[in-house]
This record gives sequence, C-alpha cells and structure tokens, in this order.
Amino acid sequence: MDEWVRVGQIVSTQGLRGEVRVYPFTDYKERFEELDYVHLEDDTDLILEIENVRYKGQLIILKFKDLNNINHVEKFKDRYIAIDRDKMRELPEDSYYISDLVGLNIIDEDNSCIGKLVDVIQNTAQDIYIIEHHISKSKILIPAVKEFIKEVDMEEKVIKVKLIEGMIE
Repeated sequence: MDEWVRVGQIVSTQGLRGEVRVYPFTDYKERFEELDYVHLEDDTDLILEIENVRYKGQLIILKFKDLNNINHVEKFKDRYIAIDRDKMRELPEDSYYISDLVGLNIIDEDNSCIGKLVDVIQNTAQDIYIIEHHISKSKILIPAVKEFIKEVDMEEKVIKVKLIEGMIE
C-alpha cells in the first residue's frame, strides 16, 4: 500500500443517480477537483474516474463516470479511496502527510525513546498525536504544536518532543 495514499472514505450514497458522500482525509477539500480519478484502497485495479465534485457541509459529493445509479455505487460504502502517491500535492516546508508520520519513533529532548506515533486526531484547534508508549503500550496524547513538537526528522524517522509534567502517567 506504500504506492497509494488514502484521501477519504466513502460513507454513504447521495441520491439515486450514483453519487457518493466522501469524508475527506485532507484539510484542502478542493483537492478532489484537481483529481481525474481515484482507486478503492482494497481494489486498486479499479479506476473510478471523477465526473463531478460538489460539497455538502464537511463532506464531498463525488460522481464517478459511467456509474449513474445508486445500485452501481452502494457497494462502495465504508470503503477507502486512494490516489497514487506520485499524485500527492507538494506540501509547504515543515508540513507532513499523516501517512508519512504514522510509525515514526517519538523521542524526548534527552533522546530517550517514548514510543511510536500510531495515529493523528485532526480537529479545528490543532492536530493531536497519539503515541503508543514503548513499554506500557498506553496511549499518550501530544498536541502537534511547536511548544511540544521540537523536530521532525524524516530521514531518521523520529519526532523529538518536549514533555511537560502530567503528559505521561
């Protein structure tokens, strides 16, 4: 799956004409207007050509070419859609794709291992990194702000963090 990147999840159908509702995994929803096609993550041989993109609240409504009936798209519900990794947008400096961060080792300012980044919660204030402690396997939540995230080294595959009292129990 390294050659593919999830960009959203089909959460339901929309109407009877073959549209689907997609929960996007990007903070730049207009990105879907730039795509010609997507794949289903579990069937990357299937190319779903995008015919139309519109928006409904936080969701994206996609219409795929030649799929003109609810019966054609109902089977896509709850499945992830992905794009080729080489179709990803260039990010600004010090910005990273979540898929590239997950799995990185987390170290403190003394270079002691804390654990691994297992997921990222995205909310309106800031992202929150979910770290699995390397010994206890408990989850540690660290806000993804400069006060706590001191360095991201993609070559070394580590994130250096500053911890405060009470962050780890």
